[in-house]
Amino acid sequence: MKFSFLALARQALAGHGGWPAQWRMPEPKPAYDAIVLGAGGHGLATAYYLAAEHGMRNVAVLEKGWLGGGNTGRNTTIIRSNYLWEESEAIYEHSVKLWETLSRELNYNVMYSPRGVMMLAHTIHDVQVFRRHVHANRLAGIDNEWLTPAQAKEFCPPLNIAPGMRYPILGAALQRRGGTARHDAVAWGYARAADRLGVDIIQNCEVTGIRRDAAGAVSGVETTRGFIATRRLGVVAAGHTSVVMAMAGVRMPLESYPLQALVSEPIKPAMPCVVMSNTIHAYISQSDKGELVIGAGTDVYTSYSQAGALHVTTHTLDAICELFPDFRRVRMLRNWGGIVDVTPDRSPIIGTTPVPGLFVNCGWGTGGFKATPGSGHVFAATIARGEPHPIAAPFSLDRFRTGRLIDEAAAAAVAH
Repeated sequence: MKFSFLALARQALAGHGGWPAQWRMPEPKPAYDAIVLGAGGHGLATAYYLAAEHGMRNVAVLEKGWLGGGNTGRNTTIIRSNYLWEESEAIYEHSVKLWETLSRELNYNVMYSPRGVMMLAHTIHDVQVFRRHVHANRLAGIDNEWLTPAQAKEFCPPLNIAPGMRYPILGAALQRRGGTARHDAVAWGYARAADRLGVDIIQNCEVTGIRRDAAGAVSGVETTRGFIATRRLGVVAAGHTSVVMAMAGVRMPLESYPLQALVSEPIKPAMPCVVMSNTIHAYISQSDKGELVIGAGTDVYTSYSQAGALHVTTHTLDAICELFPDFRRVRMLRNWGGIVDVTPDRSPIIGTTPVPGLFVNCGWGTGGFKATPGSGHVFAATIARGEPHPIAAPFSLDRFRTGRLIDEAAAAAVAH
């Protein structure tokens, strides 16, 4: 028996308020005031804020697959704003503040849980780097604090701080306001709210070309369901941005890599927080369903595959078992790979492009989920006004020409 995604989603959402009673499955209109390409968290958030804050209701979100079926359905749910540079602090802190009230705004439980994010230091270099982050965050008014190994153990009792470890723990940086949310619920919440404001969410509609007028501006998109006219096109297609932008003749400074993750069988609550380790390329939290959510690093090669190399996963599990010996007998339930777009400075690109009417939001690397509300909010403002939102302005595509980079490789915490 075959089940549609919509039918399964309705069943899954029965306890979350569900989709609207009469969920609209619209056919594409001949023209829209704006089109958002990509029905992941960022794309749906963009559409919602276009309608809710900028009065643009004649908006479509086009998705080649199904709603939330890309990286949004494959991420590891971590939320934090403890980045180093002022530009990054601004966008991620903006997101954290939106996360704090998002369930109420959308009237939908996204399961935001500020349980704390703790980042472990294993070497003197780690200690210096994370203490620098702590001081930088405090100067920006962002919470972050330094913990001794004993304090880290007190905050997270399952953590092993024995001095004889291969990677001994010398301390940790803790952002108490950091935490997790339910990854796919965020997409569903934004989708439902956007739909109620009149936004068309069109699934199974792949964009195959971008049409430009005689002046070079965007005039519409070719899709598998026909041509759709628009003068504003926002591309938020994680993992495939370079392919889409090439349709308009724009070359992007991006590389795409598989990013590994896995979950365990469900167990009783054991992990009170999120723990991350850059040195050993591993991080762990526990979902509300009881699964241990474990993230690894990116593969060393570029690829569009959503299933990466097994040795990355095994290396991560070795590290997790040393950090948390109590979990050694827990069985793995499933593993997967998402596709992350990475820029040369490990920071996103948000803003205008050389093509009039074409806007892009990409290059989030491992930071995409935590930025979802803030990313959608500033990108919607950029599309509506035709110029970058002040928070988004530093992340322009033009910075790779001027050299004003925002190098956040160290803050990625795991993958780079």
